[in-house]
Amino acid sequence: MHDDKHNHQRIRLEAVSKAWSGQTAVERISFEVAPGEFVILLGPSGCGKSTTLRMIAGLEQASAGRIHIGERDVTDLPPGDRGISMVFQSYALFPHLSVADNIVFGLRSRKVPRAERQERLTRVARLVDLEAYLARKPAQLSGGQRQRVALARAIISEHPICLMDEPLSNLDARLRGEMRREIKALQRRLGMTVIYVTHDQVEAMSMGDRVILMEAGCIVQDGTPGELYNRPATAFAASFIGSPAMNLVALSAAADGAVIDGEPHCSIASHEAKGHLLGVRPEDIAILPIEAPGVPGEVIDAEYLGADSIVRLKVGSQELRARIDGVPEVGAGSPCRLQWPPSAAHFFSTGDGQRLALQGYDLAAGPGRLAQKQSMHRNEARTSPTQAGNDSPGVNR
Repeated sequence: MHDDKHNHQRIRLEAVSKAWSGQTAVERISFEVAPGEFVILLGPSGCGKSTTLRMIAGLEQASAGRIHIGERDVTDLPPGDRGISMVFQSYALFPHLSVADNIVFGLRSRKVPRAERQERLTRVARLVDLEAYLARKPAQLSGGQRQRVALARAIISEHPICLMDEPLSNLDARLRGEMRREIKALQRRLGMTVIYVTHDQVEAMSMGDRVILMEAGCIVQDGTPGELYNRPATAFAASFIGSPAMNLVALSAAADGAVIDGEPHCSIASHEAKGHLLGVRPEDIAILPIEAPGVPGEVIDAEYLGADSIVRLKVGSQELRARIDGVPEVGAGSPCRLQWPPSAAHFFSTGDGQRLALQGYDLAAGPGRLAQKQSMHRNEARTSPTQAGNDSPGVNR
């Protein structure tokens, strides 16, 4: 790849939309991908992520907005003129051609001289560990090897930008883990700019430099995996990232603040939180004996997973899950107390799902004690960088 490749690798979408016969699939989305960045488009099926990728590739025409690759406005250019390669969910290999011929197919149709084709094939086959398989037909390969052929075909084109649409969803879990590491290592080694579509949040969190979370054709949050996990911008983002998902429970009013609905005694935040949602990640919840301070609850059941267990708990009218190490010490039906650090309490509007700048109380301090407010206000003052530059409306519109 050439030294000036970085000039051609920046991708910019400006208010791009796609509508089919009155139905809007993608609604005025804008984002930029820096050269050499690995960006994930994440979201449930039907959220517009694949449509967005296909518009960048030129396989779909944008209904509105502009797409730039490098210095060029490519919005109306055909796919072949955009300087990108693509890897799809279906490997799209020619069954009658050998692995070698599948890999160099694009070079042959672009009339690349034979000697150069051979040299590039040797180099790429070594990169993706296919040297021993070049003479085989696709039918003689495993799913992981076929996916490597599809990757090799993308890499050999030497386009600095690669778009990937759910490339691992046909593989079993163990292979997916291996391929995730391989794709990430290859991308780093080659300095490629990658936009990668997936609905799998584990894939997004482990591979992405940046994750763009989409819902209903809009961008909900755009940030690093850590930002999406630690400061979800909306209730949807909170529930989509993390495994198991963040608990979202309804809050009601009590004498000295907001309580979990149906549990009148233990205030977990100030009055402003009433009527809204509390979000707490299962891994942030500690289950303590009934004598301890905290929110009173009852164990419903536990699912033992080896290194840890997922415990279902009833608090008032609401149900929560806690993720704890090893085997739970409390059995089904046992009363208990729950605690989580004030920083682990997230609050979301029941109206539009947006994050609220509210504080949780320090449950370990006992009833009625507020958390050290000053330090927490300092935390909240750091507004999320993911909120900036994101013109999408809130969720639950």
